[in-house]
Amino acid sequence: MIICAGNNETFNFANPMGVGLIETTLNLTRLCLFDKPEFLLFVGTAGSYGEKNIFDIVESKTAANIELAFLSSDAYTPLDNVVSTNITNKKDIIVNSSNYISTNKELTSKFLKLGIGIENMEFFAVLSVAKEFDIPAGGVFCITNFTDKNAHQDFSKNHEKAKELLTEHVKKRIKELTNR
Repeated sequence: MIICAGNNETFNFANPMGVGLIETTLNLTRLCLFDKPEFLLFVGTAGSYGEKNIFDIVESKTAANIELAFLSSDAYTPLDNVVSTNITNKKDIIVNSSNYISTNKELTSKFLKLGIGIENMEFFAVLSVAKEFDIPAGGVFCITNFTDKNAHQDFSKNHEKAKELLTEHVKKRIKELTNR
């Protein structure tokens, strides 16, 4: 099953689950309880912490939930804040998820040192639910912005094209997989 966030980030081939960690967790859990999918593929946009460029496509099976305060040693968590469905030796770009969009380039560049390359609000929730229900899962993202003071403006400017690129990418990958 292919899923996406919702609101203005929808695709005609994906089921919307909600925006942010909470809506996604609630709606995806409800779906899994009543009609457990065989697999989950999340499709969405993301912000780059600096190494990925605008309109790059990133595939990943690993997500984190690390808040900015952790980077400046102003917070800690007793929770396991990294989840992965990756069962290969291929190293994933880790996708960080928060209910907030990062706009501090200096601070977010510290994520790169932790192996975290991009951020998307929902992906940690998707992988957490997938692991709980033992469902293979992954994500495909198109970069719309860098995590700097222009994050929202750039996201808005690049969002429609990113959705088009994601649609092309997903359709191409499905074709590749079904022609094996």
